[in-house]
Amino acid sequence: MKVSPAQAAAELLEVVPSVTRAVREQMRAHRAADLTVTQFRVLAYLNRHTGASLSDVADHIGLTLPSMSKLIDALVARKLVRREFDTTDRRRVTLALTSRGRVILERARRATRAFLTAQLRQCDSIELETLARAMQILRPLFASRRELARVAQRK
Repeated sequence: MKVSPAQAAAELLEVVPSVTRAVREQMRAHRAADLTVTQFRVLAYLNRHTGASLSDVADHIGLTLPSMSKLIDALVARKLVRREFDTTDRRRVTLALTSRGRVILERARRATRAFLTAQLRQCDSIELETLARAMQILRPLFASRRELARVAQRK
């Protein structure tokens, strides 16, 4: 069966939002009870973008710099995030997860992975292989250079 790029794009537009919604629901359901959804989103962003600036995080989350600064202050106070001076530019402050922040995020990721595993048990081995191959094809098409470098480091 031949599928055009337009047909594949239409399928992506139909399916990806449902998958994303399910992943977000699971991640939020398993976040630490005392974290707001926005704080949790910041942890997830910093996990993927270690060394991000306050502006980077504010742009991604959709908050003003003063609001993001207060949110980061709270996460630093709870020892979930740390501020660091950029090694090449001492005027630039970067943000990173602490080991405690990583643990909280990893708990939610494990629970979400278990949920996805349970959902995918409905697929046969050929469907699972097809799905895995599709993800391998999509990754370099949509991932940032930083994400691609992180994946390459894991291998």
